[in-house]
Amino acid sequence: MSKNIPSSQTTSIRGTQIKRITIDEMYGTFLFEIAWEVCNQIGGIYTVIQSKVPSVIDKWKRENYVLLGPYIEKQASSIFEPIDDFTDSVAQAVKEMNSMGFKVYYGQWLIAGRPRVVLFDPLSVYDKLGEIKYFLWENHKIPTPNDEITNQVVAFGNMVHQFFALFTAKYSNKKRIIAHFHEWMAGTPIPQMRRDKLDVKIVFTTHATMLGRYIAMNDSAFYEKLPSYNWEHEARHYNVEHIANIERAAAHGSHIFTTVSEITAAECSVFLGRDPDVILPNGLNINRFEAMHEFQNLHYHYKEKINEFVMGHFFQSYSFNLDKTIYFFTSGRFEYNNKGYDVTLDALSRLNKKMKQSRTDATVVTFFITRNPYSSINPDVLQSKALLEEIQRNCEQLQDKLAQKLFYAITSNEKGFAMPDLNEMIDDYMVLRLRNNFQSWRTKRLPPVVTHNLINDYSDPVMNYLRHNGLTNNPQDKVKIVYHPDFVATSNPLFHMEYYQFIRGCHMGIFPSYYEPWGYTPLECIASGIPSVTSDLSGFGSFVESSITEPDKSGIFVLKRKHQSFNDTSENLANIMFDFVKMNRRERIMQRNKVEASSILFDWEKLGKYYDKAYGLAIRSK
Repeated sequence: MSKNIPSSQTTSIRGTQIKRITIDEMYGTFLFEIAWEVCNQIGGIYTVIQSKVPSVIDKWKRENYVLLGPYIEKQASSIFEPIDDFTDSVAQAVKEMNSMGFKVYYGQWLIAGRPRVVLFDPLSVYDKLGEIKYFLWENHKIPTPNDEITNQVVAFGNMVHQFFALFTAKYSNKKRIIAHFHEWMAGTPIPQMRRDKLDVKIVFTTHATMLGRYIAMNDSAFYEKLPSYNWEHEARHYNVEHIANIERAAAHGSHIFTTVSEITAAECSVFLGRDPDVILPNGLNINRFEAMHEFQNLHYHYKEKINEFVMGHFFQSYSFNLDKTIYFFTSGRFEYNNKGYDVTLDALSRLNKKMKQSRTDATVVTFFITRNPYSSINPDVLQSKALLEEIQRNCEQLQDKLAQKLFYAITSNEKGFAMPDLNEMIDDYMVLRLRNNFQSWRTKRLPPVVTHNLINDYSDPVMNYLRHNGLTNNPQDKVKIVYHPDFVATSNPLFHMEYYQFIRGCHMGIFPSYYEPWGYTPLECIASGIPSVTSDLSGFGSFVESSITEPDKSGIFVLKRKHQSFNDTSENLANIMFDFVKMNRRERIMQRNKVEASSILFDWEKLGKYYDKAYGLAIRSK
């Protein structure tokens, strides 16, 4: 039996006894996963699929597993590699589609596992777009406005439908077929596939309802009012009727309907009119071969790189003890209320007061990593970093020259060992260079709270909060803010590291989301051995509460937001952060050990079983 499939094949999910798919059934089934984010990174679904691939191939074998996605040349050019062998059945179907005038690409995705992928170029059927939209309305009452993303999604869906119609008719080799569609952007083929009675078992996963996301951003009583919302009224109000209709058609057209958390399941019942059959929690491909000392060393290494940025950003104005500095961060798409940026800022303001009152000698630097429109990196930030690097180079040159002179002075002294005067060995020119560097670098202005020139600086809610509450990196403040409105990457001139490396260098992630169907960011922290705060209104936080006893002892803090006032939520978060600040270095190391030990609970080898149950339901459905 495969190491990934527990011996028990029957489990109760959401009150239903479900028999999981067996190994023999897997080997007699083609599994297709369809998503707009296959070879096309946009958001969290990319991480779901990309991280899950190795465990899926391990169970299903490469010949039974294929991913379908759009061909977006800018993205595909670096992560897609064509396959020239067209002898297998999937390749033959692709070849025939191309002979019919479609533009379809067959190859492998250059990620761990190297899965086979079929990519469809939506532009190749734009000449038929009017006809495609007509039948979506005529047959399924799905309206489709004339905007670019909708046009691409509808065109892509038509090509996927054509592929399955051809594949089931001519190339399936009498194997069963499961087609697993992710999110509304992949869901448009589902109603027509059911209308055509294609011999395909369909699983549809909504990772977040569009109405839920929009309403939660605009209604602070979203969860209290959830049962009373009228989906049609809300869809018209937010101008997303076409998306809501696609989501509903996909949910009702699938044999098995799934979502990622019980939090989102409640939305599905209201907005999509169907309760999910199975909950599919998201995992990560956790590297379990990292020794404890190794991930502690990685934390130290990347913390030093963050130290370099902090010195360049703050020390030109004033300094503080980096050995007693704690790095918090929050990240995600810019949804001020949904992602909990509002409560994070308020809690940081409270934390600042608590740290001042306690007269602690610690400092907290909190990074807000998100993407918001900007015109350029702040020139002052770049200049400060460049000048600091010049000081460092001059110090290193001085060090080398001083080492040579000291070595010669000691070894050439014939009268015995005597420590020479180091000041006499430093020439005036080097001292002058360092003095000039230092004077050019130092400034009396406060360190900027934002690293870039924002397009909408004066309407930005983060900036407005910081200005209104005086949290603007004053020397006397114990809490400092670095608002970085772009993602961290090696190409970024401020950090020069990957996002996951940045995570490892921080001490704790803060993610008190108000609306979060799942929430990968705290899970990414746990996979890196870093404590994190999530909330009981996120899918991940809800899953943690149901899976781990006293998760805070493992460095996973689930902030209570259900039925809590904003004031209470903010105070509780401030207390969590303050307790963390008061920990000594040894206590933080012990907590990182516990976090790392708990990460195995979220590996796909553990969580993939929920997908097996959904697929078992699918092949037995009628």
